[in-house]
Amino acid sequence: MRLFLRAGLAFVLAVVLVAAGLRYVFPQLALSIALDLEHWRAGLVKREITLPDGLTISYLEGGRGDVVVLLHGFGADKDSFLRIAPFLEPHYRVIAPDLVGFGDSSHPADADYSPAAQAERVRAFCKALGFSSVHVGGSSMGGQIALTWAAAHPHEVRSLWLLDPGGLWSAPESEVARTMRQSGTSPLLVSSADDFAALLSLSMNRPPPIPQFLQDVMARRRIANRALEERIQRQARADSIESRIDGLRTSTLVVFGADDRVINPVTAQLLKKLLPHAH
Repeated sequence: MRLFLRAGLAFVLAVVLVAAGLRYVFPQLALSIALDLEHWRAGLVKREITLPDGLTISYLEGGRGDVVVLLHGFGADKDSFLRIAPFLEPHYRVIAPDLVGFGDSSHPADADYSPAAQAERVRAFCKALGFSSVHVGGSSMGGQIALTWAAAHPHEVRSLWLLDPGGLWSAPESEVARTMRQSGTSPLLVSSADDFAALLSLSMNRPPPIPQFLQDVMARRRIANRALEERIQRQARADSIESRIDGLRTSTLVVFGADDRVINPVTAQLLKKLLPHAH
């Protein structure tokens, strides 16, 4: 009798463990498969490299021609560029890394995450791949890092493509900046699934139709990285690049969303005044 009871309890426990495992593991697996499919559709291959300092950089690569390095924004990762990459690949060799602290790259807790430090890491990454000069695209915080790189080493950055770049804090407040000032909290940080859903609506004019179970997986990743992201955001917002880029002659294309709620679109006009060759 005891043998049957133990067997029955073991079976129930096994069912509970399998159910719990499927609830957590299957969405993770589904997201991984979905991203692999998106990489294939975009003509991109996922790679990884370890820098001399021991940090690991995960990145996507595809296309041919001159190299363009694409730097994602705060809280994002290399997959931000999946839908635009196919338009670039006939003309450029596209390299899209996860910045250190995000995605599948290293997440050292006590590292310097200032834009200058991140720019130096991207430089080291490019040198490890054998690139001496590249075109650089950057979105939001990635644009701030791209500008920092170009200002410090203008001979290494052949051109800039800036998508709603940060780092010009003299621009009028955005909705996010106003919320941070008034509440002391950042809507770009994620502490719950509801926070993540609100962030999608805040940061995108037309959020893509992401199934809820995949949103939950993505939210868990952001929640797990919240403490580090808070540190990174604090260091990025403490850095103003305006004085460093004043007069920078790098050929630059500035693109802004008119309804951007994270960074005020007036920033585009500031860049036009600071960069002689900005369009």
